[in-house]
Amino acid sequence: MGKYIIRRLIDLLPTIAVVAVIVFIITRLIPGDPAAVMLGPQASVEEVEALRESLGLNAPLYVQFLNYIGDLLRGDFGVSLTYNEPIIQLIMDRFPNTLILAISALIIAFMVGVPAGIISASKQNSLLDYSVMLVSLIGVSMPIFWLGVMLVLYFSVNLGWFPATGMGSMDEGLITYLKHLVLPSITLATIPMATFARITRSSMLEVISQDYIKTARSKGLGEFWVICKHAFKNALTPLLTVLGMQISSLLGGAVLTETIFSWPGMGRLIVDAIDKRDFVVVQGTVLFIAVIFVLVNLFVDIMYKVVNPRVNFTSKGGTK
Repeated sequence: MGKYIIRRLIDLLPTIAVVAVIVFIITRLIPGDPAAVMLGPQASVEEVEALRESLGLNAPLYVQFLNYIGDLLRGDFGVSLTYNEPIIQLIMDRFPNTLILAISALIIAFMVGVPAGIISASKQNSLLDYSVMLVSLIGVSMPIFWLGVMLVLYFSVNLGWFPATGMGSMDEGLITYLKHLVLPSITLATIPMATFARITRSSMLEVISQDYIKTARSKGLGEFWVICKHAFKNALTPLLTVLGMQISSLLGGAVLTETIFSWPGMGRLIVDAIDKRDFVVVQGTVLFIAVIFVLVNLFVDIMYKVVNPRVNFTSKGGTK
């Protein structure tokens, strides 16, 4: 296990290097001049050129790239062009907010989607099964930006139950803070919730048809214990794969949700940086999310061993 973890951490480096190159190229393709955006429309050509020179934007692209890679090797993500703060500081200020939102959405998705999938599988081909799958299909297909706007329109504007925007503060009280969290969490949880339900149903149906489940039933065990103790444990492995993917997707997919609800997280930071042509912030935040994505996948692989001790990490491909 230890050797596998070390090998995976070493394999992380080429992945991050590829992401760094791709992000550098894409950010340079963003239309607009960061210096002109920073100075505003009233700035003269000379002032814009002077700022470009001071920021190093007039240097050839290969020089900018070498400087960028050199800073990364020293652990320096750079300094924001607009905020004039180190990128690491901006990430540390915003990432906890995104993490709170992502974890809340993941809890909602897991607590609703997994039981729905289990119930759907145990009642296969019934009206309840068809209803759960129909709702799941709608949930997977529903655009996040549309759902977020509809939730704000109904629950904030019409009913006034929840705040429409902002994160709130614990200084205002726990209830007020949670009210700010409800709508963005539900919006972000919709797609993972539907995904959990569909994957859980498929995995449970495969396990329920096995002989040892029939044996457990023939011994007189109640259906609840057959499903929860025997079937669900063996159906959990495919769900772990989806869980790892959803964690990463929630961190990266919070861009739309945070923009709709003005949630001060990483997604909102990326959108603001793109709007202000602050490519340094875009590079640093995307690279940070890529690192989190790889680490989450590593964690999921380790959890395979915990859930299923028969998983072997000694093979060349990692597992077998």
